[in-house]
Amino acid sequence: MTERFFDLVVPLAQGELPFATAMRTTETTDEAIPVRAWSGAVSQLGLFDSSRPGDVDSTNKRRTPTTSPMPGCRASTTATRTTTTRTTSIGWSSSADETAPCPADFSFTELVQAYEDCRRHKRNKSTALAFEIDCERNLCRLYDELQEGSYRPGRSISFVITRPKPREVWAAEFRDRIVHHLLYNKVAPRFHAGFIADSCACIPGRGTLYGIKRLEAKIRSITQNWSRPAHYLKLDLANFFVSIDKRIVFEKLARRITEPWWLDLAGTILFHDPRQSFNYHGDSSLLERVPSHKRLTNQPSHLGLPIGNLSSQFFANILLDVLDQFAKHQLGARYYIRYVDDIVLLHESPQWLNDAKAQIEVFLADNLNLRINPAKTILQPVDRGVDFVGQVIRPWHRTMRRRTFNEAMSRAASIDAGDLLETANSYFGLFRQASHSHADRARLSNVLRYRGHCISGDLTKTYRKSNQFSKEIAL
Repeated sequence: MTERFFDLVVPLAQGELPFATAMRTTETTDEAIPVRAWSGAVSQLGLFDSSRPGDVDSTNKRRTPTTSPMPGCRASTTATRTTTTRTTSIGWSSSADETAPCPADFSFTELVQAYEDCRRHKRNKSTALAFEIDCERNLCRLYDELQEGSYRPGRSISFVITRPKPREVWAAEFRDRIVHHLLYNKVAPRFHAGFIADSCACIPGRGTLYGIKRLEAKIRSITQNWSRPAHYLKLDLANFFVSIDKRIVFEKLARRITEPWWLDLAGTILFHDPRQSFNYHGDSSLLERVPSHKRLTNQPSHLGLPIGNLSSQFFANILLDVLDQFAKHQLGARYYIRYVDDIVLLHESPQWLNDAKAQIEVFLADNLNLRINPAKTILQPVDRGVDFVGQVIRPWHRTMRRRTFNEAMSRAASIDAGDLLETANSYFGLFRQASHSHADRARLSNVLRYRGHCISGDLTKTYRKSNQFSKEIAL
């Protein structure tokens, strides 16, 4: 049987070329390029290859050589121009290729799950109630924005807290916090799988109680149940959240987030600057109580993460995981634990701890652009007590930090009656975490009984007083 091949490429006339496209035609028998031709408009159809050789590969900026063209056909070369945009500030934008946007690989069910996670324990907040009034429409609008790539973070709320010390807090809008949970639910498990077991905070099952119990177990291990001497080194990073370099964080994110759309979303959240659009709530005079070096508004655009968002805590863990790996695998620190920026190392030799501190300082400065706060650096024997995440570990017992206890007693005696129930029960839950807190809970119970509240028999909970009892007290 005779095989026949047909050339389906029709040459374009010179006058039929589009006016807006600068094109020039070249003969395929060019001596400078004997058997190669590159095309951006008309592609050579190979006889047995359907991958359209001859197209310009825009992803790697290479031109794919074509097969030898058939006689009488012309191949056209499109003149392209590359534009470089320079900016003076750090920002984030998605891919500029509008013809092939990255697909958003998440479902509406995942967005609803993120909404439910976001409103948990915050359902009575004004922002959550405002979103829930028209919940379905708001979620559909947010879903469409994420799918179309038009989502941009909204206005933040800024305020100052005074306990335990003045801090500047930035809270994102409720819809933006939903997006934070959406990203966290998708990518956090892959990062958590690589974290060491001694990294705490913003990790499921690794809160303050996990951290203090793990440190207590390490102390009992190194001291053989308090029978041998040992020392501890406690470190604190200076101005941690306002000193985080976003560019370094994004490099760590890009190593494990391989999906382009999720990486774009992470960059949008990370590089969003809340200082560009925010509402300040509260007394403006409180801002003067926050030191200038601890204020996000005084930092360059590429430095600092807002305190108060789930994403900031997650990004901070990703950044300091580098320090955890360094301490474990290069320093060889067997007894090491970290809760956010509070770090504790244990060793029999204080000289070894001093050498470890020097190496950590060099590592932080060279790799993470962070430094240790010398005013909060402690090196002493463990017998004197290890203060960590609000509790103090001493030989054979663990108690609450005295500053926390004194603040609880002061608030329980002076707070408004309408807020006393929730505040007192939260302190009972905090005290209950300490192994030896019966005396502290008894003293707190006496204050609450004086104010007319009932206390459970095990001193772990208070109950709201009845109206009849309130009337008798008033009389």
